[in-house]
Amino acid sequence: MGASGRRWGWLAVAVVAIVAVFLYVHFDLGQKLSLDALKQSRDGLRTLVDQRPVAMLGGFFILYVLVTGLSVPGAAILSLAAGALFGLWAGVLAVSFGASIGATLAFLTSRYLLRDAIRSRFGRRLDTVDAGVAKDGAFYLLTLRLIPAFPFFVVNLLMGLTAIPVARFYWVSQLGMLPATLIYVNAGTRLADIQKTSDVLSPALLGSFVLLGLFPLIARWAVRTWQARRVYRGWPRPARYDRNLIVIGAGSGGLVAAYIAAAVRAEVTLIESDAMGGDCLNTGCVPSKTLIRSARLARDLRHASDFGLRAVAGTVDFGAVMRRVHAAIATIAPHDSVERYRGLGVDVVQGYGRLVSPWAVEVDTAGGQRTLTARSIVIATGSSPRVPSLPGLDATGYVTSDTIWGLTELPKRFVVLGGGPIGCELAQCFAQLGSQVTQIQQGTALLTREDPEVSACIAEALRADGVDVLLEVEALRCESSDGSRRIVVKDAKGHERTIEFDVLLVAIGRTPRTSGFGLEALGIRLSPQKTIEHDAFLQTRFPNIYAVGDVAGPWQFTHTASHQAWYATVNALFGRFRRFAVDTSVIPWATFTLPEVARVGLSETEARDQKIEHEVTRFAFAESDRAIADGATRGSIKVMTAQGKDRILGVAIVGEHASEMLAEYVLAMKHGLGLNKVLGTIHVYPTFSEINKSVAGAWRRAHQPERLLAVAARFHRWMRS
Repeated sequence: MGASGRRWGWLAVAVVAIVAVFLYVHFDLGQKLSLDALKQSRDGLRTLVDQRPVAMLGGFFILYVLVTGLSVPGAAILSLAAGALFGLWAGVLAVSFGASIGATLAFLTSRYLLRDAIRSRFGRRLDTVDAGVAKDGAFYLLTLRLIPAFPFFVVNLLMGLTAIPVARFYWVSQLGMLPATLIYVNAGTRLADIQKTSDVLSPALLGSFVLLGLFPLIARWAVRTWQARRVYRGWPRPARYDRNLIVIGAGSGGLVAAYIAAAVRAEVTLIESDAMGGDCLNTGCVPSKTLIRSARLARDLRHASDFGLRAVAGTVDFGAVMRRVHAAIATIAPHDSVERYRGLGVDVVQGYGRLVSPWAVEVDTAGGQRTLTARSIVIATGSSPRVPSLPGLDATGYVTSDTIWGLTELPKRFVVLGGGPIGCELAQCFAQLGSQVTQIQQGTALLTREDPEVSACIAEALRADGVDVLLEVEALRCESSDGSRRIVVKDAKGHERTIEFDVLLVAIGRTPRTSGFGLEALGIRLSPQKTIEHDAFLQTRFPNIYAVGDVAGPWQFTHTASHQAWYATVNALFGRFRRFAVDTSVIPWATFTLPEVARVGLSETEARDQKIEHEVTRFAFAESDRAIADGATRGSIKVMTAQGKDRILGVAIVGEHASEMLAEYVLAMKHGLGLNKVLGTIHVYPTFSEINKSVAGAWRRAHQPERLLAVAARFHRWMRS
């Protein structure tokens, strides 16, 4: 619709709305469209129906279309009235078509008059609805109609913002609203039978209202049963299951899932083809943080004179550093070992597992192939480093965050391809250990998920430690000759540059491990981000198959994998009684550079992009007594709060111990505590956590009750007189 047509449409809707509001107020429809009013006027209306049945039915139909089309409250009462006045079948006919036509009018109003404005303002919040419609529009709408996740008028307006065809919207709405229509109209017919007080206790009337209350539960069960039969068609279900749960992958998500299942005495099998503990223990969190500790100590020794120490020698023995890394892994490994988990009651199978049916997993082990069955399956296969198709890369060789731990000598020239958390942490580490480090980032900033000032602070810190940070630079190819290896890059101006290296680290992100596990054969779909598609309960296309961790996304953190694993396991084992939607409202993360970066909730950029009214309160580490004493004054904290309120929307911390300081805000956001509660909490002095109280104090000072303080000042002047 063009701008002119839309203006006329707005004018028409405005006129109709004004008339509707006038009629609603003038005739006091808010009172008339109530159960008490219906009972009081029932006899008079039934007399009119007996005298003019066609005219009354037609008028009622038009009224129902207007009420639903304009989203006026009262449709439920009108449905009861239809049964009371016209009987079951005539009432169902009028309500069913009136509701569907009215819903379609509201749908069209939303599509042609509201769609552009609402999408420009709330587009990101409509992603869930869009995803459901794109995946299976008719079934998604039918589910909303049968089990209203939103009130019906909200469904009408929301669906108008999507691309679902009008005809499909109409017939699905007609079908989806029919069961509720039957129940409401039938309840109305029973309402008409009340002649005396004892009639209220009649079995028929009580049964109608019990059915009305049970309808959402019955509809939910019916939809789930229908969906399950539809999905599982063609897959023979085992007569008996070997176990309650099978978990594929023994990383953080898989280990937690197996642990919880064993703790509640379920029969659980954990399948792992590689080392127990997954990426976090063997190639990720544990080795990288161990290396970071050694690198920072080397840096501190070089800066010992800043703390009054002289002639401090800090020669790096890289072989010893890496031995310490592997010793840390070996020390922690027993916590995640086969022996420990078998001792906990988990059946650990070391082999490669793949799905061969919704309930069966085929496992290749050293002793041969075996097939295991379970009522539910959790996929927790993790992720692997993403490697670009860069010409010459394989020939020159490279390492990733998985393979770098095999180095035994400190590379003199170390090139990092990528500016994300892994790339930044390892670039800074190797620079602090003494390598000549060049970091190549195609984007305009490092750590692109953070606010610009955070990214700029980290880039400055890396450069201060000797990293040559190259932004807006594209890698073109790798070359080697005469024992020399190099990477050729191009900057934003089109100039090429050659950078020689001894070791090239590829750190451009990680890709979920989804290939080779039988997902394709079962038709389990992947998202555009290559994660396994799942719902809010972490269920895949097959309700008994769950995804957690990196393969579930959108986060690739150890703590989110563990968090998801709890929900998936509880839903898998007890979902027939109660299911839990995974809580993703408060997800924290940290990057362990120096200074550290820690985040939870919205960033300032995200709040602006989503047009969320907010305030920003900042506090610099340089104002902290403990930071001054420790010589760690670089950094700041930024807290986003709702406009005029102390409710925390997001926190970004750059500074020493940022990851530890963040925990207080995660707790506050999780339990709805505002900055006033943080301010009222005693913090030990002098600590870095006291900065949290300081930023809360800064917010409080900016929101002082000036009028009340003026009154207090006058009171104190009076007291001095």
